[in-house]
Amino acid sequence: MSNEQEALLPKHGGYKHTKTWQLADLIYDVTVRFCDKYVDRRSRTHDQMVQAARSGAQNLQEGSVDSAISKKIELKLTGIAKGSLEELRRDFQKFLKHRDLPEWPPRHPALMRFKMLRCATLEQFRAWVADEVQQAARENTDGHGPARAIKGASSSGVRGGPCLSVSSVSAFPSVCAANGALSLLNLCIHLIGRQMQAQADAFEKKGGFTERLYRIRSVRRHS
Repeated sequence: MSNEQEALLPKHGGYKHTKTWQLADLIYDVTVRFCDKYVDRRSRTHDQMVQAARSGAQNLQEGSVDSAISKKIELKLTGIAKGSLEELRRDFQKFLKHRDLPEWPPRHPALMRFKMLRCATLEQFRAWVADEVQQAARENTDGHGPARAIKGASSSGVRGGPCLSVSSVSAFPSVCAANGALSLLNLCIHLIGRQMQAQADAFEKKGGFTERLYRIRSVRRHS
C-alpha cells in the first residue's frame, strides 16, 4: 500500500481503545444485569433500557469503523450514541423516582468510593455494590443499615426531597446499582460530548473522504 492510499484511508476502527466505548460497553453490561434483576422482563421499560444501552456502545463502534470513509457519518453516529445514553440516564432516574428512592449527589460517600475504584468490568461493579451493602449493614446496630443509608442519602439535598422511610434491606442494592450506573453514564456522556467536539473540529479543518481524495488526485496530477 502506498503512502497516498494510507492518507486516503486513515487509521480507523480503534474504538476498543477509547474511554468512551469502554464505558459504554460496561454500561451495557451493567444495564442488562440491572434490568434482569430489578425490572420486569415482560415490561417495555426492560427492553427500552437494554436497547438504549446497546445503541450507545454499538453506535460508537460503528462510527469509529466508518470514520475512514465519512467523518460526517462518524459524527452522526457518535451523536446517536450520546442521545441513546441520555435516554438511558433518564430511565435510571425514573426507576429511582417512581420507587421513592434517592438519586445520590456527586459527592455522596458511596459514589466517591465508586469513582476511586474506576470499575472496568461488570464483576468489579457488582463487587462494589456488595461491599456497599455490607458496609451499610455493619454501620448500623439495629439491623436496618441499608434503610438508614438510604435515608441518609435522601436527606443530603437530592432534589430537596424528604427523608425516606425505607425499611426493606432488599431495596438498598438496587439503589447502589442505579446510582453507580448513573455515575458511569454521567462520565460517558460528558466524554462523548468532548469527542463530538473534536470530531467536528477535525471535519471542519480537514474535511472528509471526498476532500482527501481531491487533494491526493491534485498531488498526483502535479507530480
